[in-house]
Amino acid sequence: MPRASARHILVSTEAECQALKEQIAAGADFAALAKEHSQCPSGKQGGELGTFGRGQMVKAFDDVVFSAPINEVQGPVKTQFGYHLLEVTSRED
Repeated sequence: MPRASARHILVSTEAECQALKEQIAAGADFAALAKEHSQCPSGKQGGELGTFGRGQMVKAFDDVVFSAPINEVQGPVKTQFGYHLLEVTSRED
């Protein structure tokens, strides 16, 4: 079964998500921004979600995590929870 490790930042608006993505692209630290801005409890751990299998996250999240390049920030990704920036940190197929 494919497994991946990822981290994310969850915010309520697409505009905020895009602004955070631009800050990361300019050199801001993903984990620090997650701690400051993420509305998910994982924000306290820098957005770390740990390792999980396909189907354990919502579909839009899963689709990105199991297809995106590793260590490249993806998003905004919209789910019923809000807007996410996602970074796959490892994946085993």
